[in-house]
Amino acid sequence: MRGKRCLAGLVTAVLVAAGCGGPEPVSARPGPLAGQRIEVIAVWSDEEQAAFEQVLDAFEEHTGASVTYVSGGDEVPTVLATRLAGGSPPDIAGIAQPALVRTLARAGSLVPIDPGTESVIDAQFAPVWKELGTVDGNLYGFVFKAANKSTVWYDARQLGPGFVPPRTWDEFVETLRKLSDTGDTPLSVGGADGWTLTDWFENVYLQTAGGPMYDRLARHEIPWTDESVRKALQTLGRVFRPEYLPGGISSALQTEFTESVVDVFGEVPKASIVFEADFVAGAITESTSARVGADARVFPFPRIGPVSSVVSGGDTLVALTDEPGTHALMRFLASSEAASIWAAKGGFVSPNREVELGEYPDDSTREIAEELVGAENLRFDMSDLMPSAFGATRGDGFWRAMQDYLADPAQIDAILAELEAEATSAYQRGDS
Repeated sequence: MRGKRCLAGLVTAVLVAAGCGGPEPVSARPGPLAGQRIEVIAVWSDEEQAAFEQVLDAFEEHTGASVTYVSGGDEVPTVLATRLAGGSPPDIAGIAQPALVRTLARAGSLVPIDPGTESVIDAQFAPVWKELGTVDGNLYGFVFKAANKSTVWYDARQLGPGFVPPRTWDEFVETLRKLSDTGDTPLSVGGADGWTLTDWFENVYLQTAGGPMYDRLARHEIPWTDESVRKALQTLGRVFRPEYLPGGISSALQTEFTESVVDVFGEVPKASIVFEADFVAGAITESTSARVGADARVFPFPRIGPVSSVVSGGDTLVALTDEPGTHALMRFLASSEAASIWAAKGGFVSPNREVELGEYPDDSTREIAEELVGAENLRFDMSDLMPSAFGATRGDGFWRAMQDYLADPAQIDAILAELEAEATSAYQRGDS
């Protein structure tokens, strides 16, 4: 594997660029960073934690540093706030919300990325990814683990070898209609988790309104009562039809994300198609016997606009200490060599365009990664760009409004008005 062949040389270059001499070893493992301890905190746990720790093992092996990983789960923002308040921040953190990165950078809690690491990012990432980690002209982070949230999954066992994935929105609607006409309920929707519904909206809005309007709505520079929002919701309503959903609308509103995946790929399927990001593969592997890349296959979110569009999520790595070991590990993690280690293990997609598609373990993941890296029109998950009180709160704001729309599209005027009122309040408070 190319990553393994290049790893030693890369780490040596990292240490030279970071200005690391050879401190007196105080650990059993020799190396130019022997005795230095580095702490990383991020959301990953279980299989993801095990895979990331193997990436860190490679860094330790060639540097002698000791890296401790702490899984903060969904509480990473809270843990970071507590650690910062106590004056003991971790060296590196993985943050899912760009809004939180901006808040921490402007509060002076983050250390800008050094020139050596920035040169790696310039060479190996598309400009849009650098923009996501830039705050007020300074680069503070990069997305290490990305999510392609413009992916539709289907069960090839149910749909058969003659199934042709729809390429356009009209073809997608027609596919659902034909399957419904045969008595099937083709589309599984995890409406109990409002974030799955906002992902639906964001994909449709990006394609119907375009990237610049998407950016303006995310910054609340246009109101939620704008005609572009209404058009996107009405377009989405063409697939949110009760006859397409197992158990109808009420059942979809009670179905959580993992259950929506099992309803397609489980032993007793209720549907044959489910939309969500590449992390659907993890739910398939953990909760069903279906094989990703064979039974479980993918196609890009059906095209509405003129160019290929992808909505992405991801975890941005940022530095909170100005130590040689911190800079060295950041530069290593920015490299394709580090990303390739996790890519080979599955459950991971990198925005680093130097990661070869052959590093990924199956055809579905390779297709997902290729779409992500090659997208002509890419934007980050809108919910994560917004104040969390509005964009990422269970049972409230954007999440709840999308559930209300799924429940009763006829209430669109009231839903848009409520969205605008709540967005205005959240942005005025400056929530993060």
